[in-house]
Amino acid sequence: MDWQQPAALAVVIATAGWMAWRRLRPRRVDFHRETGCGCGSVAGARPPTVCVSGRRGERPRVTVTPR
Repeated sequence: MDWQQPAALAVVIATAGWMAWRRLRPRRVDFHRETGCGCGSVAGARPPTVCVSGRRGERPRVTVTPR
């Protein structure tokens, strides 16, 4: 039982260090997060809206509306 306590403590310390490193490490620039679409030159343009509707037994209707 003498070796189990230091081994368990080492696992806990390694896990805590890994979690702290994930929180405190410098982050890379993510263009998708920064601009919303991943393309910095067309940040103001919005994608079209796609609406799919229909009832049972009918063909589905797909409507694409530009914004």
